[in-house]
Amino acid sequence: MPGPGRFLTAQWRHLAMLNYAVDPAILTPHLPAGVELDAWRGTTYLSVVGFQFLGTRVLGLPIPFHRNFPEVNLRFYVRRPGRPGEPHVDADGDKRGVVFLKELVPRAAIAWVARTVYGEAYLALPMRHRVALATAEAGRVHGSVAYEWRLADAWHGLDLAIDGVPAPLVPGSEAAFITEHYWGYAAGSGRTLEYRVEHPPWRVWPATEAALHGDLARLYGRELAAALAGPPRSAFLAEGSEIAVHRGLAVN
Repeated sequence: MPGPGRFLTAQWRHLAMLNYAVDPAILTPHLPAGVELDAWRGTTYLSVVGFQFLGTRVLGLPIPFHRNFPEVNLRFYVRRPGRPGEPHVDADGDKRGVVFLKELVPRAAIAWVARTVYGEAYLALPMRHRVALATAEAGRVHGSVAYEWRLADAWHGLDLAIDGVPAPLVPGSEAAFITEHYWGYAAGSGRTLEYRVEHPPWRVWPATEAALHGDLARLYGRELAAALAGPPRSAFLAEGSEIAVHRGLAVN
C-alpha cells in the first residue's frame, strides 16, 4: 500500500535529459505564483526529458493497460521558500522544483488524470520508444535510447547515445542540479499547486550524442522551439529508480 500522501508510485527508467541554456525572460511568463526561476551558476535551463513509466500504480492499485508507457516532457527549474522540518529543503531554506510546460503520454486516460489531479499540461499522442543498451566489461554500457511522438502525420522525438560507466551524482554539479529537484509546481484556476516527488539520487552517463528532431514549433510554439534549436548545452542518461508522487496541495 502507498505511504501517507502518496498518489502514484512507479519506476522511472532510462531518463534521457537534453538541457538547453535559455533567456530567463522566455520562462518568466510561465511561472506559477509564489515561485521564482532557479539557475545553475547563473544559467537558466530548459530541459526535454524522455523516460519510461513502469509498474505504475494509482493509490496502490495497478490500472490495466496503463502501467507501462513512455513520457516526454518539457520542463524548467524553480525555487520556493520552504518551512523548517519539510523534506528536501536546501541550505538556503528553499524547495527546488520543476514546472512542466508540456507532457506527452500515449494514452488519453493518463493525460486526463494528470490534468485533473495536478493541473499539468498533459497531451495524449501516439508514441514509441527504443532502448538499445548493452553492458560490457567493468560495467561499461554503450548504446542509445530514443523517445518519439506522432503529430500531424509525422514522427518527432529525441535521441541520445552513451558509452561509459555510470557515475554517481556530484553535489553541486550540473547533473545534480537537473535531477535533484523534488517538487512540482503547476498553475491553474488562480492557484499554485505543489506536490512532492520521492526518489533516490540517480547515477548518470554523459551523452556522446544527443539531438531533438521534428517540428517543435507545432508542439511547443515558436518562442520555445527557437530556444531548443541547435545542440543542447548538456545531455545525459539517468538510470532511474522507483518513485512516488504525492498528492498536490494549493499553496496560494
